[in-house]
Amino acid sequence: MKIGIPTEIKAQEGRVALLPVQVRALVTGGNELFVQSGAGLLAGASDTDYAAAGATILSTASEVYETAELIVKVKEILPPEFDLLKEHHILLTNIHSANDRRQLDQLMKVGLIAISAEDTHQFGSPNCPLAGEVGAFEGVRLSLATHGGTGRHFMAHFGAPAAKAIVLGLGHVGRGALRTLISLGVEVVGLDISPGARKQAELDWHNTSFRAAPITDLADHLADADMIFNCVMWPKHRDDHLVSRTDLAKLKRTAVIVDISCDEGGAIETSRPTTWQEPVYVEDGIRHFCVDNIPGAVPVTSSAGYAAALLPHITSIALHGPLEACRRDPWLARGLTCARGVLTHKEAATVQGRKFTAAADYLSE
Repeated sequence: MKIGIPTEIKAQEGRVALLPVQVRALVTGGNELFVQSGAGLLAGASDTDYAAAGATILSTASEVYETAELIVKVKEILPPEFDLLKEHHILLTNIHSANDRRQLDQLMKVGLIAISAEDTHQFGSPNCPLAGEVGAFEGVRLSLATHGGTGRHFMAHFGAPAAKAIVLGLGHVGRGALRTLISLGVEVVGLDISPGARKQAELDWHNTSFRAAPITDLADHLADADMIFNCVMWPKHRDDHLVSRTDLAKLKRTAVIVDISCDEGGAIETSRPTTWQEPVYVEDGIRHFCVDNIPGAVPVTSSAGYAAALLPHITSIALHGPLEACRRDPWLARGLTCARGVLTHKEAATVQGRKFTAAADYLSE
């Protein structure tokens, strides 16, 4: 199969979908790989590295899309890329279609087969822990007085308490945030709906500044928090929130909300996606950091994890074709978003009020 890797065009996105080690494996398996020049530079992979792995280097994105059948990316398709899509394409990338009707309309109009990579990770996205770790680092930075924060040091010193943080959700993202915060000495309360998740976190971080609590206790911790980290992927069809707009009045004016999961109007009612170029905005007097591609700040590490996770899926698609690969792997089928103009993604259909055909039904036809 002819597989293309274009350069990501999202602002300050340095990740690349495949590194030379995965390219070599795919080439050895009989596939042809086409990489846009410069696609891997920020991830530590040069054109020379890709060429040595067996890839053909192409100068422009249009050449990659024109040549390849399977397009493998990291981020969603942005408007400047819309006209590059063709009906014969298979697209594997993080689409996040539920909140992006314009992109989904284009994918369905073109009639290609699109698979949302974010839904295909059986053991969670490898970039989730990185998002939590880097997001926590940004929250600590923004808690400094020079950035409008409370001015508490992240460690306790001279009788002054350490900075205090709330982490919402103790899954892969939340545990990543905990690793950064606890290692710095921040006093952390982790909230989760799951007693099992709370118990495991307490066991992992016993004898530290961490303590766990049920999510229903959130209101008790808002007033003294220097940082709030949202690590919960909120169901997009819900219209309630963990932190509502009215809750902002309970916070210190120097507190910061870091929405790592970053769903607009999701767990944090006042969240909206930002970029690394303008990462922070103020809503009702409270700073919000809502960058929606946090792992893009560490592209060497995040590309390595993402590429390794995608390789088995790409290998299967190349060997069996996209639909048969989905039939063979229920996790890959979870990501089937649309095929030949048919919407197969339940969440996107629910959020956007569209009719859809369940992926299992489509694949059984």
